[in-house]
Order: sequence, then structure tokens, then C-alpha cells
Amino acid sequence: MEATQTANPPSFESVWALFQETDRFMKENAEQHERDMREIREIQKKTERIVEKNAVEMGRLSRRMGEVVEYMVAPNLRDKFNEFGFNFSQSNQNTIVSDKENKISFEIDVFLQNYNKALLVEVKTKPTTEHVQEHIERLEKMRKYADLHGDKRTFLGAVAGAVMSDNVKEYILKQGFFVIEPSGETFNIIPPNNKPKEW
Repeated sequence: MEATQTANPPSFESVWALFQETDRFMKENAEQHERDMREIREIQKKTERIVEKNAVEMGRLSRRMGEVVEYMVAPNLRDKFNEFGFNFSQSNQNTIVSDKENKISFEIDVFLQNYNKALLVEVKTKPTTEHVQEHIERLEKMRKYADLHGDKRTFLGAVAGAVMSDNVKEYILKQGFFVIEPSGETFNIIPPNNKPKEW
């Protein structure tokens, strides 16, 4: 019977060389991976800085836009609401209400008032449902402040915005607030769905 011929077994030197080659390859890959990870971390840091800077700039721009809307709306707001029969005699911007003793503090963007009624107008570039909820809280604080200081007037609310989705507009009206929105070079006032809510 003829013996089967086998390949020469690998020598120690060839196995050792293969191990060294594999080790060198793994080290190079690990170093490359570490370099890649450092680059990725650096890119993430740069991205975070850009996002933070943009957030600050957007916040600043949003405030400026809010101020523009406020200054566009405020001067003629009293006359427009008086067309609804309110007879407001005063109009003030950026009114701060503060009662440290009773821990009540808030700001009113536009405050229209007469001897028996007052209207608190919140002005936002792009109002949200959260802004509306904050305005409800503001009116509750106003009522509390007025009661503590013998002010028996009725308080109403309105929300003005340059950009307003239909959903937010509907939400504002359902809360019993007036909606104030741009219309050409002036603005429209939309009364609530039912009777305006009073505080």
C-alpha cells in the first residue's frame, strides 16, 4: 500500500512570524481606531459648541422678534379692543407686578385697563400651548394679587403672535382668550369661541 504524502508541517519560525504579523496588524488597527475615536470626539465637541451658539442666537432672535411684534401690536391695541366695546383708557407695555410678601411676581407684555376691566396680553413670535398655559397661570396670579390689594376689577386674557398654527389658535380661543394675529400691515382680533373667560 502506498503511503499518503502530507504537506510539510509549519516550522516554528513561520508560526512565530505569523503571530508577529497578526500582532502588528491588531496594534495598527487599535491605533487607527483610537485616532478615529479622537476625531469623532473632536467633531462632537465642535458640533455641540455650534449647537449651543445657535441656540443662544435663536433665543436672542426670538426675543427680538417678540419685541418687534409687541411694538407693532401695542400702539393700536387699545383702539382695536375699544371697537369691541371695552373702553380701555390706559395701555402699558412690560408692566411688572411684584409682591414679595405674598411671593407673587410676573410681567405683562401689554396691559390694557379701565376702572372695571383689564386685559393682559401675552406677545410671542410663535405661541405654543405651553405659552397659553403660562398665561393662564399669569391671570390666576393677577387675580390673587388684585384680591390681596382690594382690586375688584375683572381680568381677561389675549395672546398675540406673528406665526400661529391653527391648532394653537384654536387652543387659545378654547381657553377663553382673544387671538391677535397679523393681517397685512395691521392685525386682527379674534374673540374666543364662547364668552371671554374672566378672572
